[in-house]
Amino acid sequence: MDEGADLKGIQEVAEFLGVTPRTLRFYEDKGLIEPCRIGTTRVYRRREVARMQLILRGKRLGFSLKEIEEFLDLYDADPQHLEQMRALAARCRERIEEFEQHRIALDQTIAELAKIEAEALERVRADGQATRKAASG
Repeated sequence: MDEGADLKGIQEVAEFLGVTPRTLRFYEDKGLIEPCRIGTTRVYRRREVARMQLILRGKRLGFSLKEIEEFLDLYDADPQHLEQMRALAARCRERIEEFEQHRIALDQTIAELAKIEAEALERVRADGQATRKAASG
């Protein structure tokens, strides 16, 4: 396979991933990706694009940069990716539990707001009826 066929420029990778070139440079500065250089031009191989996909997925799922870095390090260290999968499963369980707690809090807040809304509307209706009675009487 021709290695050169897998090389992509920063703009092409940014468009493919739906991010800005600045985002790619940010993760490069953090050491999470390492594009090659041809002169001063950044060139991305398939590996870097795959790492960026993992980074972006991790961010969407709410993982910190430190956690993402740990996953990527495990990915590089373990060719079968078993340790990475164990760590990922454990972190996913933690995130699920956090989100379940958030859901409980949100459900309580929604119920309380709905109750306050109903009470406010009832008061508006009652005051409206009292005003109409006073005006007609």
